[in-house]
Amino acid sequence: MSSKTDIRRLAHSLLGGSWDREAVLNRLSRSLGDTLPDPKQLAARLLFHFDERLPPSESQLTAFLLGEKPLRQALENLDGKSAPQILLDPPVMGPLPENMTTLPLPRLATWRDLQQWLGLLDSELAWFADIEGRQGKVVEPKLHHYRYRWIAKSSGSTRLIEIPKSRLKAIQRRILNDLLHRIPPHACAHGFRRHRSCLTYVAPHVAKAVVLRMDLKDFFHSVPTPRITALFQYLGYPRGVARLLQGLCTHTLSPSLAGAPYQALCWNMRKRLQHKHLPQGAPTSPAIANLCAWRLDCRLQGAAERFGLDYTRYADDLAFSGSTGLTRLAPFLQGLVGAIALDEGFSINHRKTRLNTQAQCQRLAGIVLNEKPNPPRREYDRLKATLYNCIRFGPDSQNREGHGDYKSHLAGRIANMAWLNPRKGERLKALWERIEWPE
Repeated sequence: MSSKTDIRRLAHSLLGGSWDREAVLNRLSRSLGDTLPDPKQLAARLLFHFDERLPPSESQLTAFLLGEKPLRQALENLDGKSAPQILLDPPVMGPLPENMTTLPLPRLATWRDLQQWLGLLDSELAWFADIEGRQGKVVEPKLHHYRYRWIAKSSGSTRLIEIPKSRLKAIQRRILNDLLHRIPPHACAHGFRRHRSCLTYVAPHVAKAVVLRMDLKDFFHSVPTPRITALFQYLGYPRGVARLLQGLCTHTLSPSLAGAPYQALCWNMRKRLQHKHLPQGAPTSPAIANLCAWRLDCRLQGAAERFGLDYTRYADDLAFSGSTGLTRLAPFLQGLVGAIALDEGFSINHRKTRLNTQAQCQRLAGIVLNEKPNPPRREYDRLKATLYNCIRFGPDSQNREGHGDYKSHLAGRIANMAWLNPRKGERLKALWERIEWPE
């Protein structure tokens, strides 16, 4: 048997348990026996080369072991009976990071544990996880896990919303509520998390001399699938369970069911959607994207602190603010942020980059923040005029978009204005009370 085959067997055995120095040395010694004079040295190099908290993929580990000349030579001198043994140890949960040891995460050491936790049959777990991406070849809508909806954007392009069907959505909500929501994302991330909102996102930038806004391109679709698997492995889940959790939260688009707008997409986007990706529309996608952007947030926050700036992120919107010196610093900072984003697997949509001083309208997430958080003046005036017209001509005359429950629609818009500016909200509520609604 060739040394390359032996090394593949060894790599498979090394990844069959937790990835720490003691466990790796134990499996290395049991698999190789007396083949190597000093297995401690190889174990030390493995833990030095790869992250001690996160095991490598099998291909990465195999490539590293093939580059270990002493190991390769020792295996070439062996006969077939002394080849490395394949260890079949039962998978175990790895330790949580030190800052997460108190988190009440579910213990899922095997695929059977995951199946029972989700209340699925044997065949259902494999079907919903779709590790091999077979959903991309489905042509019958009844056999597909998702429904597709295309939404027109103000720029003229379209946005794809991938909506999981009820059974898969219930599975994803279980993963979201009992696992993902228990892991705090970076403090600078304000989107899609409890006790955070647009107001907390813009709060550090209110009344600042200069505000720089940048945008991440295709945020959800840019999250690499291996990083999602690595996220679950980082939380202590064995590789097999981590891959199944990743499969349950990602999707492979079926071109046959996507409709005509799919063909109008650029080649890169079509290829990205045909592989496993975070679907925009699944309940788990925002939380996973936030957690996978942890390193991005850490590096951008470090860059902001280096130059005395404030930094926050709301989904794909990045915001930096500071003194007037940010005006001169902006070209360099934009390049730095772009380089960091590329290094983390994301990219910047430079067309949406905006730099505004206090002499201009500073706006983030639809909120004006020159002096204090405020709704845009044009939107306030338009809603105020609509309420006046409802008083004069009746609410039906203003329902030009055909809302089924126009009363609730207007009440929601007023509540949003009152949330941003209570004083303006009181004025709008006074007009609302004067409207005569039909019985």
